[in-house]
Amino acid sequence: MQRWKWNRKKPPIFPLLVLVLLFFIAFSTLHSEHTIQRIHEIPDHVLNHQEVSSATFVKPNLSGHLKQAPEVLDRFSRCNSTVEYSGKKIAWRGDSWQSGRRRVRPESCDVFSGKWVFDNVSHPLYNESDCPYMSDQLACHKHGRSDLGYQYWRWQPHNCNLKRWNVKEMWEKLRDKRLMFVGDSLNRGQWISMVCLLQSVIPADKRSMSPNAHLTIFRAEDYNATVEFLWAPLLVESNSDDPVNHRLDERIIRPDTVLRHASLWENADILVFNTYLWWRQGPVKLLWTTEENGACEELDGRGAMDLAMGAWAEWVSSKVDPLKKRVFFVTMSPTHLWSREWKPESEGNCYGEKDPIYNEGYWGSGSDLPTMSTVEKILSNLSSKVSVINITQLSEYRKDGHPSIFRKFWEPLRPEQLSNPSSYSDCIHWCLPGVPDVWNELLFHFL
Repeated sequence: MQRWKWNRKKPPIFPLLVLVLLFFIAFSTLHSEHTIQRIHEIPDHVLNHQEVSSATFVKPNLSGHLKQAPEVLDRFSRCNSTVEYSGKKIAWRGDSWQSGRRRVRPESCDVFSGKWVFDNVSHPLYNESDCPYMSDQLACHKHGRSDLGYQYWRWQPHNCNLKRWNVKEMWEKLRDKRLMFVGDSLNRGQWISMVCLLQSVIPADKRSMSPNAHLTIFRAEDYNATVEFLWAPLLVESNSDDPVNHRLDERIIRPDTVLRHASLWENADILVFNTYLWWRQGPVKLLWTTEENGACEELDGRGAMDLAMGAWAEWVSSKVDPLKKRVFFVTMSPTHLWSREWKPESEGNCYGEKDPIYNEGYWGSGSDLPTMSTVEKILSNLSSKVSVINITQLSEYRKDGHPSIFRKFWEPLRPEQLSNPSSYSDCIHWCLPGVPDVWNELLFHFL
């Protein structure tokens, strides 16, 4: 992430101002020493834009040992009332023993910085029609997309090469293990990509897929391995945890507990988390686990995400042994909803786009920088336990990689939509084969 430095011209300094300035510095130094001491007594990841003295810190519920177990949230859950946000924060430990320093990667090259290279020799890594587990939401060629150029782009880091994908080597890495993707529909797309990348070398009678559920499991008998997806779009418990029926007017979360989902992910050997898109859909209702009267607090999406990430971070900090479990966090997946951001004065979106963006460093409005800063701050305090897969910048270039209209839509399209294709284009998810395959190549590279 680029750091910006602001330059200011120095004003002329007069003797009187010098005296005033010296007095101010002396006073500020004494005050700052006291303030700095107070700040260092509390880790910086729990100081989220509020004064230390005004914040109330809540310890996440990781054990389930409460006097009265809170009601499980589902799509029928409602708030009895809504009050203003109390200012509560999530208390979590982080890598305090590391003094918050990031672990230095052994790689001498930044594999996340590079360009897309057209390669119709080694790509795609599989054929859409050859994967029996392909999702109709992502099968763009099946649903009418005739230009297949989106399948042939390979990610090329500037000063090194990604480890070449090798399906049998990946299976050996997964032998006797559980690989689990945890998150929203974008993470589900990465999971489907991984299954399609892996399934071709497993005989049909030696592989199986469980029905779509909260936890969906692809199993390879010969390797005693599973590749799983857990629907948890907000990481913490919410009323949107049904993998099918989750389109709700009121989004409710328990910001201080991941217990429900963690009971399913805690025994996986390799975990791949994501969360972002669902926090961009307006205010969120907070129902704390200790609240007995059903009173919710309301908070903006970014603030609510900060709380949820804190509860998740406490689970990682207290439960993960990096010698026994690998944890990855995938950064935000960008959208391409406004073509004017890459083509000035145009009024479309990703519909009809057939080539990547070639402007290095391009950054659209679909990727929120303050949110990325918040996530980076949290992850930097988990550096000994979490590896970051930064997909954001490389995916920003791929305005051509979305399904747009070439996918199955779950609701009938209205005549006015059909007459204006860009009005119902999906510029959020990704066609397969396509961009998510590269996310999995990066995962393979780091494994």
